[in-house]
Amino acid sequence: MKTVHLRCGYWPAALDLGAIEWETQQHQTPRGSLTLQLPRLTAAQIQTCALYIKAEAQRVFAQSSVWEVVATVDSCIQLMLNEQDPLRQQVELALQRLTGYDAEMLRLGINACLRSFRRPELIRFLSEDFTDPSILDDFRPRVQGGWSKACGAELLGVIWAGNVPGIPLWSQIAALLTKSPSLGKVATAEPIFASWFAQCLARCAPQLANTLAVLWWPGGDQVSEQALSQQVDVMMVYGGENTLQAWQSQLPASVRFLAHGHKFSAAFISQAALDTRQAQRCAQYVAHDVSQWDQQACYAPQSIFVERGAQVSPKEFALLVAGELKALSQRYPRQTPTLATKHAIAQWRQRFSLAWLQGQAVEVFGPNTADWAVVYLDQADQPEPSPTQRCVSVIAVDNIAHVAQLLKPYRKLLQTVAVATHPEQLFQTATALSAVGVNRICALGASAQPQPGWHHDGRFSLLDLIRMVDIEASAEHLAQEFAWYRD
Repeated sequence: MKTVHLRCGYWPAALDLGAIEWETQQHQTPRGSLTLQLPRLTAAQIQTCALYIKAEAQRVFAQSSVWEVVATVDSCIQLMLNEQDPLRQQVELALQRLTGYDAEMLRLGINACLRSFRRPELIRFLSEDFTDPSILDDFRPRVQGGWSKACGAELLGVIWAGNVPGIPLWSQIAALLTKSPSLGKVATAEPIFASWFAQCLARCAPQLANTLAVLWWPGGDQVSEQALSQQVDVMMVYGGENTLQAWQSQLPASVRFLAHGHKFSAAFISQAALDTRQAQRCAQYVAHDVSQWDQQACYAPQSIFVERGAQVSPKEFALLVAGELKALSQRYPRQTPTLATKHAIAQWRQRFSLAWLQGQAVEVFGPNTADWAVVYLDQADQPEPSPTQRCVSVIAVDNIAHVAQLLKPYRKLLQTVAVATHPEQLFQTATALSAVGVNRICALGASAQPQPGWHHDGRFSLLDLIRMVDIEASAEHLAQEFAWYRD
């Protein structure tokens, strides 16, 4: 196989940054080699770039309505969905070799992500946070009198993390919809997707693409970080606790800080979904949720809570999940874990195997050589985080109150719980889960497809990026006294 060469990053073509230092990364994989080039800008170049896109944003967004932005983004997404486009093909090959994800899973995952940003979904995205999205264009009347306008950030800074393709798209498009310029730093583990979107946007709408930049510098480079910190008024950071604390400590008090840290997600299957006909389908849904992106995304379930008392017992359901994970591993092979991850998986399996030898109600399904593992726990004090890579625990529970009790220690880390239950129990389930900190409840099998406008980590996707400007009724009334047609 020939080597794939890809240059990542993006900044407006008309912006002269002088000589650019490029960091070259070589990746040798069983699927072929990959050469990536990442732009390592100096602090002065980062500042120049930030000032440029801020100035461009004032001009471009003043001339564009939010509906024109929606139409442009939709055109860009259509281009990215075109599997015959040479850049798309190159990106897919590069992502396969960089992340190790299965080619077909990657293709399907990319398409599912991109379809979340077509025109109908973008309109829903806007309508979720704004009763009248045109408030982003001009002042709109308030019910209690006066007028209000929503103004985007002067500059949104974003620090991305992880290797799940598509995650940067949420913040990049949120910035465009709120008419905010954005400067993002890509993750070394996956610098491709954000760059691809910016490059496609430049092909569809060069002027709109002038309002964003995609850069890179080594993690912990404080000089580069400070250069960005001095220019932003909203800062969004993805990463672990140490990363979030480091960024928060160096940002000026006037900067709005939006943190997205590591999360714990789960699933709940009630008795209603566990008859002999439905249980197999639920096991397929669980296997899909666990296998997508090899459980790397924050919304992937790590523990599956199964209610006792149904035709299919929790242990039988665990065996069904094991069978479905085995089948999926043959269809969509898992990425090759790092040595550190292999060690974590081995320790995780060993801990439960030892518990079984000690007579505890625990069983481990799946050979050590498998690309997956299922641990069944008949009794659990609290769920243990999975090492990911399609490793999941199935835990028997008495009812949804029992689930809430087990999840309570994770309150600050909880995000998604996928559920399978009957309509009468759905809101009871949601109430119990929301009380312990869960902020997203979706259907079993839908964990990896958050709907447009979802409240990421319980926050607003668009409202958190804007500031409101009000013309109070008193100003409007006083203005009438100075009109040329006054009495």
